[in-house]
Formats: sequence, C-alpha cells, structure tokens
Amino acid sequence: QVQLVESGGGLVQAGGSLRLSCAASGRTLSSYAMGWFRQAPGKEREFVARISRGGDTTYYADSVKGRLTISRDNAKNTVYLQMNSLKPEDTAVYYCAADRGVFGGRSPRQYDYWGQGTQVTVSS
Repeated sequence: QVQLVESGGGLVQAGGSLRLSCAASGRTLSSYAMGWFRQAPGKEREFVARISRGGDTTYYADSVKGRLTISRDNAKNTVYLQMNSLKPEDTAVYYCAADRGVFGGRSPRQYDYWGQGTQVTVSS
C-alpha cells in the first residue's frame, strides 16, 4: 500500500504558473503508474495527465496539452505537475493517484490509491 500527499496548490493569476508535488510513502513509487485528476465544484472528477512507471510515456487531456507537464522522480518517490499559462477554468482541487498497472489510464476507477487533494485557484 502507498500513501500519497499533494502539495503546491494556491492562488495564482491567469497566465501564471504553479508546480504541484505528490509525495509517496509506504511503498516505492516506481511500482505504480501515476495520474493527476481534478475536480471543480459541482463537477465530476476529470483526468488531467498520466505517466508510466518508468516515466517514458505520458498522456494528457486535450484541455491541458501544451500547458501542463507531468513528470516523476522515482528516486525521490515524487510525482510533479508543472502548470503554466493557467486559466480560470483550471480552478479545481487536484488529486494524484497511483495505479498498480504499468501505464495508468484516464478513468478514476483504474487507480488504486489517492491523495487528499490540493486546491488550485486561478483568478481572472
């Protein structure tokens, strides 16, 4: 079992940047594909990005492609989400999740472990 803790959220103006981190404990992160999801008030949790166990394969939602970058440092047991050119519609609670598979997926149901989330608010 792995425990996940997100950090790095906050309030930023449109066009600004944030870097989210997801630190893992309990088991080595290299055993999991990882994903980032987000959930805005009144909306369902949606896929943002995923990265394979080794970090060589990534996939993004169309809405964030070119602006957000997922990466991982297995030696530090940490996954990152670099967020650039932020828009007000990016406002949400951001969650990282671990999948015991190799590549991860787009559905929240594919993931086995979740963090508690970190709030990102983008003002216009």
